[in-house]
Amino acid sequence: MKKIMISFSVMIVLLASCSPATEKKADKADSVNSENTDAAVPAPAKIAVTQPELPADFSALVPIDVLDAKSKEVYEKYGIEFSGNCYSCDLASLSVTKDKIRWTNVCDEKDIFDIRDFSFSNEGNRTVLKTPERTYMITQIDKAPVYELVVEGPKLELKNKRLSKYFTTPKALPLFKEHDCGDFEG
Repeated sequence: MKKIMISFSVMIVLLASCSPATEKKADKADSVNSENTDAAVPAPAKIAVTQPELPADFSALVPIDVLDAKSKEVYEKYGIEFSGNCYSCDLASLSVTKDKIRWTNVCDEKDIFDIRDFSFSNEGNRTVLKTPERTYMITQIDKAPVYELVVEGPKLELKNKRLSKYFTTPKALPLFKEHDCGDFEG
């Protein structure tokens, strides 16, 4: 009986010591399988969110006006507004960069008004600038380039900086009709 008890105890010890080892092997096998599974399945691709870009022209836009609504020639239809540029000097040029919207008096480069809290999005040929108070929509209406500005929300009241409805680039301005003040002393 003593031999049976000793044999039985040895078998239990052997079985007890073998069970965790088989579990460990099973765990290792599972981890090896999971590593292989991870390697076989590609990691989900990270979606790169691209920030919308502001058109390069928006860094400097100068005001223009409709001079001859009947004209089909864009450079005759639009041109410099004489009174706003030469007489009252109250028009505002526009500059939009990623961090600010700047309105500057056309006759005094030091007379500026900046807006820094805004977001923007592009919708085809239209760029939408949103501030807490207003929404500014700048749409390219001609390749000349001619841009139309529409402001939604309360009227923006600025001293000596009247907003024009149409803008162009300084580079294109000489192509438009009446592009300087002439002998007016303005």
